Amino acid sequence: MTKAWELFREDPSVIAARVNGTLKDLAYEVADGDEVEPVAIDSTDGRNILRHSTAHVMAQAVQELFPEAKLGIGPPVENGFYYDFDVPTPFVPEDLVKIESRMRKIIKDNQRFERRVTNDDDARIELKDEPYKLELIGLKGNSAEAAEGASAEVGAGELTIYDNIDRNGEVAWKDLCRGPHLPTTKRIPAFKLMRSAAAYWRGDEKNKQLQRLYGTAWETKEALDDYLRLLEEAERRDHRKLGRELDLFSFPDELGSGLPVFHPKGGVIKRVMEDYVRQRHVDEGFSYVGTPHISKDGLFHTSGHLPYYADTMFPPMELEGAKYQLKAMSCPMHNLIFGSRGRSYRELPLRFFEFGTVYRYEKSGVVHGLTRVRGLTQDDSHSYVTPEQAPGEIKHLLNFVLSVLKDFGLDDFYIELSTRDADNAKFIGTDEQWETATRVLEKVALESGLELVPDPGGAAFYGPKISVQAKDAIGRTWQMSTIQYDFNQPARFGLEYTAADGSKQQPVMIHSAKFGSIERFFGVLVEHYAGAMPPWLAPVQVQAIPVADAFADYLYEVAEELKKVGIRVEVDDSDDRMQKKIRNAQLQKVPFMLIAGGEDVEKGAVSFRYRDGRQDNGVPIAEAIERVVQAVKDRVQV
Repeated sequence: MTKAWELFREDPSVIAARVNGTLKDLAYEVADGDEVEPVAIDSTDGRNILRHSTAHVMAQAVQELFPEAKLGIGPPVENGFYYDFDVPTPFVPEDLVKIESRMRKIIKDNQRFERRVTNDDDARIELKDEPYKLELIGLKGNSAEAAEGASAEVGAGELTIYDNIDRNGEVAWKDLCRGPHLPTTKRIPAFKLMRSAAAYWRGDEKNKQLQRLYGTAWETKEALDDYLRLLEEAERRDHRKLGRELDLFSFPDELGSGLPVFHPKGGVIKRVMEDYVRQRHVDEGFSYVGTPHISKDGLFHTSGHLPYYADTMFPPMELEGAKYQLKAMSCPMHNLIFGSRGRSYRELPLRFFEFGTVYRYEKSGVVHGLTRVRGLTQDDSHSYVTPEQAPGEIKHLLNFVLSVLKDFGLDDFYIELSTRDADNAKFIGTDEQWETATRVLEKVALESGLELVPDPGGAAFYGPKISVQAKDAIGRTWQMSTIQYDFNQPARFGLEYTAADGSKQQPVMIHSAKFGSIERFFGVLVEHYAGAMPPWLAPVQVQAIPVADAFADYLYEVAEELKKVGIRVEVDDSDDRMQKKIRNAQLQKVPFMLIAGGEDVEKGAVSFRYRDGRQDNGVPIAEAIERVVQAVKDRVQV
């Protein structure tokens, strides 16, 4: 038998192997006929293995420094890893420094990760002092129960433990783990601990609150440095911070978690977004409709959302002997509009659209600014089509979506195709229905020419979907618009149209949201532009700044002319010096400044200053106004 590492001894970047499609340690014994592929440390799988191994080193360091710490779980996550611990007192920043130092010692010790197979009974004896590991052993084989990373510990097959073997051949530390891992701790090139946070065991707020340590690990010191610089830039662009600084929105404690209010300046941006997408829907053949915020909960049983979405819906309320639900989605109500009278094939495609405010009970741990809220407004639309019309309608909707994103300055994207997990009971409908719907979406996505990435198991319960994943200015990916093919709800609501031959037929329902939610799209835009919104979206498009108080009236007259052509303008007639006024406008990220002194008044002109500091002096008023109007009209990215 040959060890996997022997096949790749000439390539130091290889840290694991994929044998017959399954990830294995380099110590795995390869048999004749096995298909073996190298796994490089800078690949997606390689980074996950690196990060999971680093999580083990961190946990070892924690237990060496804090022997009373009990182990939770420690999976890799996007760009890093975490490990949960039950400790008497929360970690403080000084603890992270000590843990990092001990981790470097373990890495330098070049301890070997060694896998061994065990059984439930033996594992319980070895881990008798680790109550959370004992609980995971009891959940082995039930991945639905072993939630939030636990499958990385126990998997669904045989039970394995990884020993960290020191230079003397002794077991320095061990952990219940599925693996695989790096060959040795010295193969960890670069890491950093990031922060600590509270986290409920297995993500359930009914369970004990543990301490979660987050870290990151990369294949080179340069890659780590690049990532840390990206984090610094992301922090500078954080929409929650910019929302406060620019007075756009807030989250009053009196309202509750995840329920934002938009201030006047944020309200301007929100209104412009709504006006834009409302008109675009009208132009694309949609009819504007409106539906209430609550309904009897039977409606959501009819649609199939209950009980599937019960965990993300607010608890029902009792009114006049009936249960009512806060609206979590608008589609059931749009179905009632479709079914309110007879429909003919001549009406199809029939397209409904509304700004539907819905409420989702997101757990407090995942609520995050505007990008994950409990009250959100969707540009929710539904197309009712014949089966033959479905491909053309989906293509129409995808083109619509992409044009919207491009108008808002997002033009780097790919498509994700979410399909069902045939073994999961939450997905309803026949195999044939799923195959037809998936094939239609896939064909349209491929014809778009964009990269198509599979997302197995990510579909809604009623049908597959495609989602547009857009990259922002610093390369982060955000899920934006979605298009979903629904063959279930029309049947559940008994929706019909009269076909050309007089027969009654069932339509196909296609869900689409261009923004997704206005709140989330707003937050993404703030981060994409670092708060410096393009002129057409900026709350204040022009700041007029007099060199001295004597020239304020002149600029008020200019401001009136700007207002007549729909430009949002303010005049700073405060007692601040001119340079302070310019600085204030820059901090508020106003796209244009019009500055006027005595010479400008004599010439009927202004000094035209851009947000980036460029300035043209002596610009006639008419030309200055035209520059602003044209920039807004063209949606330029100033």
